[in-house]
Amino acid sequence: MTEVRTRPHPIASVSDVVAYIDSRPAIKGRALVIWWLALGGLFLDAYANSALSAGLASLNEDLGLAAGQTALLTASASVFSLLFNPIGGWLADRYGRIPPLIAAKVLALAGGAVAALAPAYEIVVAGRVLVGAAYGIDFAIAMAVLAEMTPARFKNRLNVWQGVWYTAVSANLLLAIAFHELGAGLDIWRFSLGSAGVIAAVLLVLQLALMVESPSWLARKGRLPEAAERMGRIYGGSFEAAEPDTRGVPAAADRGMANVALLFRGTYLPRTVLAGTISVGQALQYFAVGWYLPIISLQMFGADFVFATLGTLVFNLFGIVGGFSAPAVGKRLGLRRASAIGFGVVFVILLLMGLTFDRLPLWAAFLLPSVFILAHSGGPGANGKSVSALSFRSELRATANGVIGALGSLGTVLGLFLFPLVQEAVGLPTTFLLVSVVPLVCCVICSAVKWEPTRAAVNPDEELDAPQFAR
Repeated sequence: MTEVRTRPHPIASVSDVVAYIDSRPAIKGRALVIWWLALGGLFLDAYANSALSAGLASLNEDLGLAAGQTALLTASASVFSLLFNPIGGWLADRYGRIPPLIAAKVLALAGGAVAALAPAYEIVVAGRVLVGAAYGIDFAIAMAVLAEMTPARFKNRLNVWQGVWYTAVSANLLLAIAFHELGAGLDIWRFSLGSAGVIAAVLLVLQLALMVESPSWLARKGRLPEAAERMGRIYGGSFEAAEPDTRGVPAAADRGMANVALLFRGTYLPRTVLAGTISVGQALQYFAVGWYLPIISLQMFGADFVFATLGTLVFNLFGIVGGFSAPAVGKRLGLRRASAIGFGVVFVILLLMGLTFDRLPLWAAFLLPSVFILAHSGGPGANGKSVSALSFRSELRATANGVIGALGSLGTVLGLFLFPLVQEAVGLPTTFLLVSVVPLVCCVICSAVKWEPTRAAVNPDEELDAPQFAR
């Protein structure tokens, strides 16, 4: 019997990588493992962020913090996330996706350990700084990996990260209740922050063992033999580097951090405006309200820790539903329209909460924050990161995610830092009214900008009118 030999798939440009990935009927095998490990990093980012939220009341009481100290502590991680978002994106676009992903897990592990064992307030802040650096590096790169491993027909699935986020937050709340019932007392915050370090250690081992460099990034860098080898490791077939073919493909941007200028030129400008608006807006509204739900719950439902934490858990269950529904919502409406509608609903909810907070019946006190979280997670909460990851070509993707992520981190810093100060100055109802301006403005901008990455006819890696520096 004559042996049938299959010819290797030639890899002559990034177009060959994109075409093969887009032809896949599903995300499976090693590609699926890499996909979920990247999502695992986002789970860690959410868990590490919410770890402080779940234990904030006990930490404040344990260390006797003033409002200004609380604001500094809660904002510290986001300040360094803001700084390290573009740094992480630049590292990933220059040196590859995997090395900075691994470095982020090391920083998260160190940050969790330092904060959990801290003998004083200043050391807790130092630990949160490390966590913020890890978060900033990881998020920009993980979303780029997800975009580059996902066939075009499944691009909406990038939004599943939002469901993963709320799953992590809910897991943290459940652990906080468990620590409380086990008698942790005021040390709940230490257990919560320390558990994030444990998750970082597990992910560090798994990502070291199983992650594979992005073939799309390698091909855009002209490293075709390595791209072919990584394609074989991921998909199990036979691939070989062919004579480079750059016809119909824009020249690679290779000017390091100067590539940032490309994000504000030509066809990329409205995409940057849209992604940046969604990223800043969703961060401001979530981290000014959603992140502080454990504190808000204590005011709404009384001082009982377990009851207030269960109330927060109910809110976040709506986030899980909204987050895992976001891919379907995005597929039906498009990411831009889903964001505009989500912002509109959040505006109405914040307006109602501000106007009626002091006289809400118990059922409404549960319903309004729940709808807030549902509308946020099903729309803009997921879409800022996804729009960014899907709108730019490979060698700019992580840089773009870093810049957009930095803008989102700026919104996070403002939300985390200003909320306790404004609440102390004017009260919770007026704070809700002030925050409601944010989703209103974002709704208008999302309605005006027409770019929709899930409806694009051409992959960003193959766009002939993509902005590029003159040679």
